[in-house]
Amino acid sequence: MELKIQIKKVTFLTLAVGFNLLPAVSFASEPDSLKHLGEVVVTGTRTQTDSRHLPQTVTVVEPYHAMPALYAYSRQNILPTLTEQVPGLMVTSRGMMGYGVSGGAAGGMMLRGISSGAGQIMVLIDGHPQYNGVYGHSIADSYQTMMIEHVEVLRGPASMLYGSNAMGGVVNIVTRKTRHYEDFDRVNNMLNVGVGSYGTLQLDASSEIQQGRFLAHVAGQYGCSDNHRPNMGFEQYGGYAKLNYDFSDKWNTYADIDITHFNASNPGTVTDPMFEADQWITRGAVAVGVENHYDKTSGRISFYDNFGRHKINDGYKEGGSPQERLFRSKDALMGVSVYQNADLWEGGRVTIGFDYQGIYGHTWYTNRETGKEEENGPKQSADVNNTEIAGYADIRQDIASWLTVDAGARYDHHSVTGGVWVPQGGIVIRPTNNRKTCNEIKLMASKGFRNPTMKEMYLYPPSNEELEPERMWTYELSWRQRLNHNRVQYGVNFFVIDADNIIQTINRKNINTGKIKNYGIECDAKWYVMPYMWLDTNHSWLHMDNPVVSAPQYKGYIGLNWYECIKTGLNISCGLMQVCGLYTAVGQNETKESFTLLNATVSRWIDMAGFKFEAWVNGENLLAQKYEYVLGMPMPRATFKVGVCVPF
Repeated sequence: MELKIQIKKVTFLTLAVGFNLLPAVSFASEPDSLKHLGEVVVTGTRTQTDSRHLPQTVTVVEPYHAMPALYAYSRQNILPTLTEQVPGLMVTSRGMMGYGVSGGAAGGMMLRGISSGAGQIMVLIDGHPQYNGVYGHSIADSYQTMMIEHVEVLRGPASMLYGSNAMGGVVNIVTRKTRHYEDFDRVNNMLNVGVGSYGTLQLDASSEIQQGRFLAHVAGQYGCSDNHRPNMGFEQYGGYAKLNYDFSDKWNTYADIDITHFNASNPGTVTDPMFEADQWITRGAVAVGVENHYDKTSGRISFYDNFGRHKINDGYKEGGSPQERLFRSKDALMGVSVYQNADLWEGGRVTIGFDYQGIYGHTWYTNRETGKEEENGPKQSADVNNTEIAGYADIRQDIASWLTVDAGARYDHHSVTGGVWVPQGGIVIRPTNNRKTCNEIKLMASKGFRNPTMKEMYLYPPSNEELEPERMWTYELSWRQRLNHNRVQYGVNFFVIDADNIIQTINRKNINTGKIKNYGIECDAKWYVMPYMWLDTNHSWLHMDNPVVSAPQYKGYIGLNWYECIKTGLNISCGLMQVCGLYTAVGQNETKESFTLLNATVSRWIDMAGFKFEAWVNGENLLAQKYEYVLGMPMPRATFKVGVCVPF
């Protein structure tokens, strides 16, 4: 009863603001974000495409352009923003800064009840897969704002384009694009410094350079915090660089590298604390590619490597003894990706692609004192190389101005589990499609899959080399409408998920026996009240036949944003998020959390005798709620950060 009451309250509030207050507004000028009715996305299609012609559901989050005060300055990681902005997505947390890995970690993504911790959601950087080669999951502390232009989240299977691990959806990080101004060489620099509660410090610096046809973006970040609990300190530093050279208007080449290192600790639960549970993690991603951009065809060939080295002390509990050895691992995800899009006939677009990927993982233990490798029992260490090779094709046809049909298929072969076919198909109906009003009805059926990880097949006693891929089908119906020259927009999605062959541990052995049956509704809306002020809201309701940890039954968000740099220099971003029925434990000891979070950031441009800078202040959990994402790990009450951003 308590859950239903809370859901009704927040639904009434947010829907009243987000949907009912939608009168036509006349603007003296039109902001850049309103110049096109449809969002241009690359996720789900491999090339820039108007989202009105895609059957998939893609949410675009623009941290640097839409809401710079809240997302570019005060948050160094993208995941808290995605939790607020993407319907159906929940990311766990445990403190003010840092997620960690291994025992006691947070940062797991849950989308429609499908988990990144199980390797069922993929993170991409410019379309390249990013996950740990041993465990198959993403590393939350790797996804920093310094490299991001925007983020695209495809809700639902994306395995047809991206293969294994894109079973439940993808989070595609699109890296910073340096803007090419003809015959205009320039250098733009930025320094951001912030301090906050619990000894938190963050530093960000970046430089954007153009010399003729050469473009570069270089950035670095440092962050540290004691956090709000003993033995929970966190420190991170990293750098990002991207170089681009335009051979011509049609061809360019690029290379980028992202390296981050962090030191984290697992404090354990409040009732069962841990000591010396420390982690030293280094992650990196490198990519090199050549792109072509013609009027009727475009494509890319790229080589990538996502790699990491981990050292972990499992720690001990009160009354126990310190560990005498450390867990060590290194992994790499190396591959080549080739694709080309072409408009071969009127209204039709064909995409053909090829992917090759090598997955490497090596785990071992070393003596804590001597550093020498130690002998281990059966299945306590492994050294494995697996490969995946795949080809895919997708055809999208505009049959009429109001109707688009899309169909595609992928064949993916894994060196251990064999081959799998991955089809998908959908249609888009546009009853009204003009400058003033646009709406779409989308129907989509798509298959996702996930190959078993190195850990599940080879590491620890439950491992089983005879595992098969997990399988999932999602069926989705959606409606989206844009009104009054895109100043008002809203959408509603209904989805059904049916998955089987899910890997579970039964009687100390991994086997393909689990099933997932979920369904739910998602909705979102945005209203530009005036050129520099807008409201946005999103909501998701989820039913799970078999509940899983970190999945909420309801999540809702409403945000108020004011971004005006010319006259007042004042930027305001504030948001209220309601979470109901978040599972922190399932089974006989089922536990659920419900809470309301209020976050806000205010910044102001200041000119002191020609020296310009932006001062900002950020507050999180301003209602001082008592809550937790991870069982036994309460989040801090109200926290604050202040800082300055100096361009030069």
